[in-house]
Amino acid sequence: MPARLRALRGATTVDRDSADHVAERVVALVEEMLGRNSIAHDELVSILFTATDDIHSVFPATAARTIGLGDVPLICARELDIAGATPRCIRVMMHLYTEAEPASLHHVYLEGARGLRDDLPE
Repeated sequence: MPARLRALRGATTVDRDSADHVAERVVALVEEMLGRNSIAHDELVSILFTATDDIHSVFPATAARTIGLGDVPLICARELDIAGATPRCIRVMMHLYTEAEPASLHHVYLEGARGLRDDLPE
């Protein structure tokens, strides 16, 4: 089967808004997404990061650059400010080429974001 463009989702939360802590959690999330799905660097197309309004210390994409993703198009945006939403949350949408079927992709939700998508297989 030829490789097709797919999107992989993930999210994590931070306990505090500090550059080091945000970077640590973003790196853990991105590495888990890549590892759990056996994604090679050259399969990546782009990564979109969103952060809730209570995160101001650093761009999540900055953390991704520290693990060798500086040549992958990365962008950050604000998450919608919805009443009752998970606080201090960073979400990721990773675009990649893969031969895997969508049902076999492992979306990754860590820390306080684990309950965001309990409909997805672990």
